[in-house]
Amino acid sequence: MTASSPPGADAATPALDGFAAMRVPNFRKYVAALFLLTLGVQVQGTVVGWQVYALTGDPLALGLVGLAEAIPAISLALVAGHVADRRDRRRVALGALLLLVACSAALWVLAIPGIGGAEGADALRAPTRVRLIYAVIAVSGVARAFLQPSRQALSAELVPRVLFRNSISWRTASWQFAAVVGPALGGALFALGGASLAYLADFALMLAAVGCLMAVRHRSPPRPPANEPLLGSLTGGLRYVFGDPLLLSALSLDLFSVLFGGAVALLPVFAAEILHTGPAGLGILRAAPAVGAVVSGILLTRWPPYANTGRNLLLAVVGYGVCTIGFGLSRSFPLSVALLALAGASDMVSVVIRSLMLQARTPEALLGRVASVNQIFIGSSNEIGAFESGVTARWWGAVTAVVVGGVATLGVAGVVAWRVPALRRLRQVSS
Repeated sequence: MTASSPPGADAATPALDGFAAMRVPNFRKYVAALFLLTLGVQVQGTVVGWQVYALTGDPLALGLVGLAEAIPAISLALVAGHVADRRDRRRVALGALLLLVACSAALWVLAIPGIGGAEGADALRAPTRVRLIYAVIAVSGVARAFLQPSRQALSAELVPRVLFRNSISWRTASWQFAAVVGPALGGALFALGGASLAYLADFALMLAAVGCLMAVRHRSPPRPPANEPLLGSLTGGLRYVFGDPLLLSALSLDLFSVLFGGAVALLPVFAAEILHTGPAGLGILRAAPAVGAVVSGILLTRWPPYANTGRNLLLAVVGYGVCTIGFGLSRSFPLSVALLALAGASDMVSVVIRSLMLQARTPEALLGRVASVNQIFIGSSNEIGAFESGVTARWWGAVTAVVVGGVATLGVAGVVAWRVPALRRLRQVSS
């Protein structure tokens, strides 16, 4: 498979040039859009979590936030992948992003005092507000279903194949840097002006992301008409992933480790009841994994994880599980922040390896559909994992839920290492 070289890109650009991908104008604008989008999503996620827990006092309600987004995102993922491989990927991503802008505006309106906020004689009752928040998050799940495969596949179109590794590093680093700033910004804005100010900032960031993506001057290359039936096209990504044992095992590692080991959904509980910090402290806790990921990403530019790839992937998952257990047992705010940062650093290694495997091992014509399968795995691990964390926290308490999840993550790594020796022995991923 060969990637088309966009205008302004030189396919002979040395792979060792750390800024090579960022010299491609369209990719630069794409990264700016991704950064602003992620910043808005992180602000929104921080505020929604704190707001819902403050309104309900129930950890299960936090899990339902994830479930409300995961159900439409996973249900529509295969359709979205088909669309991304049949339509102009930039336009599909723009349409989905505009829907996310509308969702941000709806959350802002719901938080305005006297309309949906906590103040004013005509303010909505808490149960009604929570249900409306769930409804908006569900619509954002529809948008995310179409955004993820289209923007991931678009990224591969914007740079020549020789720059895949470099572009993935920049794409991941920009996402992680926004994930550092976003939660802290969301917590600070919430503490400063309440949910309405934070959601207004979220809306503005999303709108700016639309502007950057509109500035990308690119159209997906023409594709010959599909000769396969619609059902065959919809399931093409699934068939490809399940036909590649290495890719399937890498995605499965991410799915089950985050499904069982995700502590992020319960951070409002830890911030309010265990570590006794306010919304600003919650923002720091949510930002900590991304801080670790950014530091890890910088180190990976000097010591990339592509030698002994399979071993490094498994060790990263083990590190993630150990840090999750430590976070669950910690009663010190600085130690908890440090452990979350180390968990983020481990996850960064996993993300970089998995992203390269997905992009390098997938034919261009299937990128959208394979990315949609990846989205199913990610949605299952993140949002359904959030629901699982909420349920187990209600049953056993937040601490036990996080510790048991970390132990389960170690078990998953052990089972994959045992049952898929080809992954354990994988040395290099060609790009």
